[in-house]
Amino acid sequence: MASPRKNLASSDHLRHVESMATLPSGAGKISHLNAVILGEALASEENDLVFPSEDFSRQALVSSPAQYLELYRKSIEDPARFWSAIASEFYWIQKWGEQVYSENLDVTKGDIKIEWFKGGITNICYNALDRNIEAGNGGKVAIYWEGNELDQDGSLTYSELLEKVCQLANYLKDIGVRKGDAVVIYLPMLMELPIAMLACARIGAVHSVVFAGFSADSLSQRIVDCKPKAVITCNAVRRGSKVIYLKDIVDAALVESAKNGVSVDVCLNYENKSAMKRETTKWTEGRDVWWQDTVPKYPTTCAVEWVDAEDPLFLLYTSGSTGKPKGVLHTTGGYMIYTATTFKYAFDYKPSDIYWCTADCGWITGHSYVTYGPLLNGATVIVFEGAPNYPDAGRCWDIVDKYKVTIFYTAPTLVRSLMRDGDEASNFSGFTCNLCYVTRYSRKSLRVLGSVGEPINPSAWRWFFNVVGDARCPISDTWWQTETGGFMITPLPGAWPQKPGSATFPFFGVLPVIVDEKGTEIEGECSGYLCVKNSWPGAFRTLYGDHERYETTYFKPFPGYYFTGDGCSRDKDGYHWLTGRVDDVINVSGHRIGTAEVESALVSHPQCAEAAVVGVEHEVKGQGIYAFVTLVDGVSYSEELKKSLTLAVRKQIGAFAAPDKIHWAPGLPKTRSGKIMRRILRKIASRQLDELGDTSTLADPSVVDQLIALSDC
Repeated sequence: MASPRKNLASSDHLRHVESMATLPSGAGKISHLNAVILGEALASEENDLVFPSEDFSRQALVSSPAQYLELYRKSIEDPARFWSAIASEFYWIQKWGEQVYSENLDVTKGDIKIEWFKGGITNICYNALDRNIEAGNGGKVAIYWEGNELDQDGSLTYSELLEKVCQLANYLKDIGVRKGDAVVIYLPMLMELPIAMLACARIGAVHSVVFAGFSADSLSQRIVDCKPKAVITCNAVRRGSKVIYLKDIVDAALVESAKNGVSVDVCLNYENKSAMKRETTKWTEGRDVWWQDTVPKYPTTCAVEWVDAEDPLFLLYTSGSTGKPKGVLHTTGGYMIYTATTFKYAFDYKPSDIYWCTADCGWITGHSYVTYGPLLNGATVIVFEGAPNYPDAGRCWDIVDKYKVTIFYTAPTLVRSLMRDGDEASNFSGFTCNLCYVTRYSRKSLRVLGSVGEPINPSAWRWFFNVVGDARCPISDTWWQTETGGFMITPLPGAWPQKPGSATFPFFGVLPVIVDEKGTEIEGECSGYLCVKNSWPGAFRTLYGDHERYETTYFKPFPGYYFTGDGCSRDKDGYHWLTGRVDDVINVSGHRIGTAEVESALVSHPQCAEAAVVGVEHEVKGQGIYAFVTLVDGVSYSEELKKSLTLAVRKQIGAFAAPDKIHWAPGLPKTRSGKIMRRILRKIASRQLDELGDTSTLADPSVVDQLIALSDC
């Protein structure tokens, strides 16, 4: 076993969590703070703290600040012992070596390297399915599926899920997919999506799930980068009242990929009959295969491909500040242990819980907290194909009541959207919100709520708590990233009081620090750049095929630390408040979109000479996309041209990346060296015109006045 980490005195690693021990752990009067107790009162703008009830805490996995501090201290002082004890609860055909982990996060001391449980041989599919069946839970429902329409549903027990996974795994092996090969999955939220992920994991293949909303160009980029042996898709999907023809998108992507030297021999298609019949599906003989005609013919048992803990599990592409998406690579063992553990503790999971995460498996949340984390804990998961506001804005609560959901995990974007929907508004605890679509449903089954994807503003937090949770459900307001694999800073529901909008305290084994621009750690109450000082089991290991970019993006800005790219404030009580991205990435509804990607798509339009994109606050999406566009000489501004430019972005990236506002720009504010002053553009976009700052360094300061004059055009 590796020795405990050195150079971590108590004052170093606990200095920003020990303050919590002085906060009350239950009901009672709090000097200088206003508080409510779970289930006893509504949270209002005046409340700083929301306490767990004594009953909730008594039954919680972590029931007090003191218990958390004890576990957290162990996880930081001796991570090898702490994580080994947890990992030993899972199945390993061979245990890891004496060195549980090795890490170097300092680029000045050599290549960046993170390894956990290396030499340990396991399989995440076996641990998620076979292990639970062997424990006697084969008859327990693993997945409830809810379709787009109200009368569409289905379910699979753990035994039934394993059989379907094995059939697909056998098919993939039959077409030549081997350990280490990539498979691209471009599916909507059918049960076949987690089935495909687990089938790849069972045979040691590396899955790359692409959100079935990306354009053909974006899909092609990902295919070219990872060179898959097969693509798995379906002919179409209904999202609300809209039909999206996924097979057509895949066909176009495969044509484009072939032009770039990457041909795919097999395209496995699931016939989604509710959206499109096979007779009208375009077909390429010799390449395209119907899932229903082929996969069910294969045996329902499949031997496990045992893999090393550091063997790759999946690739997931995320936007960067350059135009090329980053292929985030997660390996097997550490990710398995970390996602299972974070799911268990952050949601205070009980075996009787019915769990629903509204995320799509095309994003990391769907990997960690729809598929792997829950199933590793033997949970019952809901997979929802449809739109949360279809056929009306009560759909979420209809599903909650139908399946008796106890844990509901969603994005602030959806919370804000549901706040606005409805046909009757009421004044509720000091703020106006639409209630009818929520209160017509019982929601009495709900026990824990969760938030993911971006910081949740306090007003949305209170609405979520007061209206959806009836002021009796704690909210796990989680902060984490595609790169981290699992929760990094999150409330533990029964352990300590919450502050609306704060992610609160670090999870076990995570050592967050806030640094200034020079990389110096800042003490106490402060704001700055959020970094992590150590490795953790769920950390990604590299960017696929580009380790140099991995080091440059995440480790060179502040040597010795993992740089998250996020800003963070810490208050006087040690609570963390995430303030959003500090790089050129916009967080739209939890989707990280590189400004360079959107700019590239806009400039591809023949009438666009130049574009600069910034993020602005958006009441529903969190951040919106604001584009400054300079047209080629002789082209006039028009609404039709705005629509055409927006369509170019939708085509190249996807509808979710479409600009919310296009601002005509005769010129852009640039320094004499040609650098665009995005700081000024952000102020103009946000109408903070009295905060423009010094414009004297611009090559042409008059451009700023022109842009302001065109703000409403």
